[in-house]
Amino acid sequence: MQPRNMSMSGVVDLAAVKAAGEAKAKAEQARAEAARQGGSAAVPPSALVIDVDEAGFEREVIQRSAEVPVVLDFWAEWCEPCKQLGPLLERLAVEYNGRFLLAKIDVDANQMLMQQFGIQGIPAVFAVVAGQALPLFQGAAPEAQIRQTLDQLIQVGEERFGLTGLTVDGDADGVDSPQRPAGPYDGLLEAAMSALDAGDLAGAVQAYKNVLADDPAHPEAKLGLAQAELLSRVQGLDPQAVRKNAADKPDDVAAQIAAADLDLVGGHVQDAFGRLIEAVRRTAGEDRDAARVRLLELFEVIGGDDPRVTAARQALARVLF
Repeated sequence: MQPRNMSMSGVVDLAAVKAAGEAKAKAEQARAEAARQGGSAAVPPSALVIDVDEAGFEREVIQRSAEVPVVLDFWAEWCEPCKQLGPLLERLAVEYNGRFLLAKIDVDANQMLMQQFGIQGIPAVFAVVAGQALPLFQGAAPEAQIRQTLDQLIQVGEERFGLTGLTVDGDADGVDSPQRPAGPYDGLLEAAMSALDAGDLAGAVQAYKNVLADDPAHPEAKLGLAQAELLSRVQGLDPQAVRKNAADKPDDVAAQIAAADLDLVGGHVQDAFGRLIEAVRRTAGEDRDAARVRLLELFEVIGGDDPRVTAARQALARVLF
């Protein structure tokens, strides 16, 4: 599924931190001072991933965003999708070799930051570039699309603010960086991501199904399959016609299901869930079961630990029982 706000066309208000223009001016001053002193010192690969709290946010994020884009990973220990996304972002931070800095924020310990960024579900990923915050995506996403988002972020940092990133000393940690051991399904997962990049949704679906045939509980394959199948369903649809059909035929379950798929792809998660819960409430028999099954499939796309999924499960239970 396309990460929400991947275009990065908007800038959100940081509320309690510096105003964007003020922060940008500070960023330019910091770069000038660093250049006067001979530039920033090289950092070890281990310094490319940091834990940040409210007390250190100004220093570790706002100030450092003057020299490198800072990617914010809002997570929690109880969040299963976070456990999939976090290690992937950490690996990419090292692989990108200083082109961005990853800052991990535990939302349970930093509720104020979560509120300031308007986060309603996790994992949620933002970036700060020269003091300006950009929403990247919410929920887990395929690696290929995350890479695309990061590449775009880095381009914005370079072209708009002249950010050149951090210099990394690969020997500074004193040990060679361990290679990630190849998993038994890495080839199939890579094939799925390549198919997604090429727009071959049927190929991606089949590759994920091949993994799940051997390991039905594989979390990355389950998520990837749910996302690829969703994209396959909406491919070629006329959004305006689908939404008009759903509005004109509130009792037509097929129309409501198609509109719910479009809602989710567009990032309107609660609208999608609410539409299908209402369809379950209004119908019976095969129609009701079709709406219920599609709702459960959309839960897989978002992740079972997302608060919006939890709330929707409770609402579904109320209309069913």
